[in-house]
Amino acid sequence: MGGCVSLQFNSGNVMIEYFSPVLAEAGVIDYFVDSNFAGKLVIVALVLMNCWAIAFIISKFSDLRKIRRANARDERRINELVTMVDYDDDNFKGPGSPYLQVCSRAMAAARVGAKNGKVRMNYVENAISRAVTELEDRYEKNMYWLATVVSGAPFLGLLGTVWGVMDAFGTMDSGGATIEHLAPGVSGALLTTVTALLVAIPIVFIYNGLSGFTRAEMTKLENFASNLADRIELETE
Repeated sequence: MGGCVSLQFNSGNVMIEYFSPVLAEAGVIDYFVDSNFAGKLVIVALVLMNCWAIAFIISKFSDLRKIRRANARDERRINELVTMVDYDDDNFKGPGSPYLQVCSRAMAAARVGAKNGKVRMNYVENAISRAVTELEDRYEKNMYWLATVVSGAPFLGLLGTVWGVMDAFGTMDSGGATIEHLAPGVSGALLTTVTALLVAIPIVFIYNGLSGFTRAEMTKLENFASNLADRIELETE
């Protein structure tokens, strides 16, 4: 039942080792062996895409959680200031959160505008808007690659299936072919579609959850920026 099952591509010396008796019993290993070179190539590409997507999802969730904790910490520290005039970058040392970066840009713009008298709020609001736009790009960094995996994996699997079926029927001789002759090639071809769906279906749910998490944090950032602009305007009148 247990043990190691080794597969070798018909071309090249690439060796893939599976330690799953479940896959062997389900016939997946046999289907992989029966698929043509294009099918094997598509399956390997899908597995690599899946590994990258999982690593990216874990990294992105971790990054967003760190950002959320840092934002909550710095928001409390900023709210503790008597007035925003007391804000000083030197008092907020360490890794800065997006909230802190917005505040720093806003107060820098407020001080520059105040040199000629009253604070020019349009100047401050423009600085805040630019900072928020730049930070939103950080929130959504590389998300389009995950969307590409979700949308591209099924088409890649379909390509492998069509190619495999075409190759299986292309080997038919003039005397016809039996089901025993076609079955191995067709089952190997269909494996690419199954693999693509197994890659795309879980990731599409996770991608939607990750997108919702990202949008929620971006909304919080925009609300903080709006409240900050109101506070600066009220305290500098």
